[in-house]
Amino acid sequence: MDRSRAEDRLLGLVGLGVRAGRVVTGVDATRALLQRGQARVIVLAADASERALGKVVRLASATGIPVLTGPVAEELGARIGRPPVMVVGVRDRDLAKGMLAAVTTPDGP
Repeated sequence: MDRSRAEDRLLGLVGLGVRAGRVVTGVDATRALLQRGQARVIVLAADASERALGKVVRLASATGIPVLTGPVAEELGARIGRPPVMVVGVRDRDLAKGMLAAVTTPDGP
């Protein structure tokens, strides 16, 4: 299955954020980031469990943090050199802006 260009850009930015130490992975770390008011955007795997959805989406919605849907957990984890990852929390404002732009900008021809 071919990924869209937007998904490729999103994955590239997630990888960049991991290398720069500007993102956290996993439900608990992402919830803690949200609770501290440091999250700028959340990326959920397309196949995220109900547990992840319930715990993270509810808190993100309550705090006004955008939630993006990324690829499946296995692909998201593989891109950052980890086992399957269901949730990524981004704390960097510029990185978050780039991610939002990646998913809202048309792929083009």
